[in-house]
Amino acid sequence: MMANNNHWDEKDQKQYEHIRESELKEGREEKTSDRIAAATVNKERRRQGRTLAQQQGSAEGGSK
Repeated sequence: MMANNNHWDEKDQKQYEHIRESELKEGREEKTSDRIAAATVNKERRRQGRTLAQQQGSAEGGSK
């Protein structure tokens, strides 16, 4: 199953697929692998300040 997230770029999608495949090879279920991969990509996007909430906060002049 491929994550369908309009806010992810190509790099995010590749990272998701790589993590998902690694998790499946470790023997995790498909649903769990999807969840772990998506959470990891989203965590990295948050760390880099690339989430919608962070971008909207910056545009409004607020700091969080």
